[in-house]
Amino acid sequence: MPKWIIVSGGVLSGLGKGIVSASIGRILSQNYKVVPVKCDGYLNVDPGTMNPIEHGEVFVLSDGGEVDMDFGHYERFMNINCNFNWNLTSGKIFRSVINKERRGEYLGQTVQIVPHVINEIKLQLKNISEKENADIMLVEIGGTIGDIENMIFYEAVRQLKLDYGRQNTMYIHLTYVPELKSVGEQKTKPTQQSTDLLQQAGIQPDIIIGRSEKILSKKSKKKIALFCNLEVNEVFSNPNINNVYELPLIFEKEGLTKIISKKLNLKLKPLSKWSKIVNKMNSPEHTVNIAICGKYTKLQDSYVSIIEALTHAGAWLAAKVNIDWVETTNIEKNPELLKKIKKYDGVIVPGGFGTRGAEGKVQVIEMLRQNNIPFLGLCYGLQLAVVEYARNVCGLEKANSTEVDSDTPHPVVFIMPEQKNKTQKGASMRLGDHLALINKKSKVANMYKATKVYERHRHRYEVNPLYHQILQSKGLKFSGMCPDKELVEYIELPEHKFFIATQSHPELKSRLERPSPLFTGFLRACISN
Repeated sequence: MPKWIIVSGGVLSGLGKGIVSASIGRILSQNYKVVPVKCDGYLNVDPGTMNPIEHGEVFVLSDGGEVDMDFGHYERFMNINCNFNWNLTSGKIFRSVINKERRGEYLGQTVQIVPHVINEIKLQLKNISEKENADIMLVEIGGTIGDIENMIFYEAVRQLKLDYGRQNTMYIHLTYVPELKSVGEQKTKPTQQSTDLLQQAGIQPDIIIGRSEKILSKKSKKKIALFCNLEVNEVFSNPNINNVYELPLIFEKEGLTKIISKKLNLKLKPLSKWSKIVNKMNSPEHTVNIAICGKYTKLQDSYVSIIEALTHAGAWLAAKVNIDWVETTNIEKNPELLKKIKKYDGVIVPGGFGTRGAEGKVQVIEMLRQNNIPFLGLCYGLQLAVVEYARNVCGLEKANSTEVDSDTPHPVVFIMPEQKNKTQKGASMRLGDHLALINKKSKVANMYKATKVYERHRHRYEVNPLYHQILQSKGLKFSGMCPDKELVEYIELPEHKFFIATQSHPELKSRLERPSPLFTGFLRACISN
């Protein structure tokens, strides 16, 4: 019988439940098989059609699933590959219930939220635990307690204690503990009210974690414990920290490991290896200044995997990475801003969709190419690097992607033929792990130490095969291709300090314990810049 740990949140969203869950998973996964599940209340089947500014980054799994960005935290902290069915959304649950109703599986019954929807959630959780042979199921409930769209999940996890027993079930509640500067005191009332809402849903938390500016004071812990029916040693701190990878160590130091071990009868080892890596991160020998030139810079969560991949590479190279955000739509309005980009040690042009900001990215790439400044292009970044090269080196005037200009005389980037007639937007792109064959004489092969590479993808457009020959004849090296030689996976300029772009998203597979080779190579070039 698996153990169940449920992580909920209160007061407000954005407190970092995903990182808390991932940190707990890091502690547990040294000894046990931990399967993380995220429950989201939105009616989208998955977040694949959402704007990143609204919901944050869409994280793509190796199996092609488009899931909530918290799965990135799970994979990075726990060093695992997650599956698409581990992300339960209300859309998925309702679709399953309605399909069953149409097939007559509820024949004669009035289909209702209780018991049918609740039972469907529990059934899917049970199926995941059995299929994965999980020792511990780590279930995060999205949003905050009191959100009407999430109450079906709260009712389902409430019943888990009845199904699996209190000795196998634990509830952890993350809340906000603000500190008012006017009085200089941590305020526990929001935590008390949030916990009251959780108790009204029938759940008594076993542990409360307070997100705050600083470590919770003894006074705050005593007050939270008193009014939330807990012992003082069952209240923990989640302070603001510069390095999120320190959080498992903070939890361990405060005694969270001991409480979990005691309540669920588990044997857990100390985080010695993790501690060594984190300590190295906190003692950098270099400082690197990177610009990320994109179109979703208003919400940095849109590019969270890129930030983390840079952090991982920096940890292994003993480098502190400073990141500045450059909105490329502003460059289109004011080209003088391009001059400021020359001050950076390196620049990343990330993925994206649509026309907004595209010309600004092209201008940035041209400047980087001409000034020998390290450049890493990701997905759309590769496509626009090809556009820039076609225009300014190959002499193909007005060359473009058909995504930006459907009437371009030189469609050097075009929609993949198999994508043309697709009317369904959700889960219809080229998604997940795909094989690339790497030119063994390329810089890319030197970084990967391999000639066969699998990276995750998320795109509809590709470099047009009709222009492969002219691009290569003018010096653009295709350093990686898909097996049928039709799709360009990697490009580089051999004489440039670092000018490499990939159609894939290598940031999605980067781990603190196993950083992305491409990001490590990029940062190494930036350090020597």
